[in-house]
Amino acid sequence: MTVTTTPTLEGRPIQEYLGIVTGEVIVGANLFRDLFANIRDIVGGRSGSYERILRDARQQAIEEIQAECGALGGNAVVGIDLDYEVIGDTGSMLMVSASGTAVRV
Repeated sequence: MTVTTTPTLEGRPIQEYLGIVTGEVIVGANLFRDLFANIRDIVGGRSGSYERILRDARQQAIEEIQAECGALGGNAVVGIDLDYEVIGDTGSMLMVSASGTAVRV
């Protein structure tokens, strides 16, 4: 299934708009990952563990919109928007949300 942030697909005209599809993934922070990330903040460098969590959460959110699109009979999602939000009383959770328009091309 084609997924894109653009509103159209070059050379593939949209035959039907099927509606908005969304996917949300909420991941909790891990005490040890936080500890090592804080150490990295002090000494410098990238936090590979957080980058991996973000990448996995983003992929899961995209997979959710693909599944929702398929259930509607679509074969592409256009206009994808990705958002990241820290949630929870202590900011210990991260939400990754993806939305787009399911279409048939």
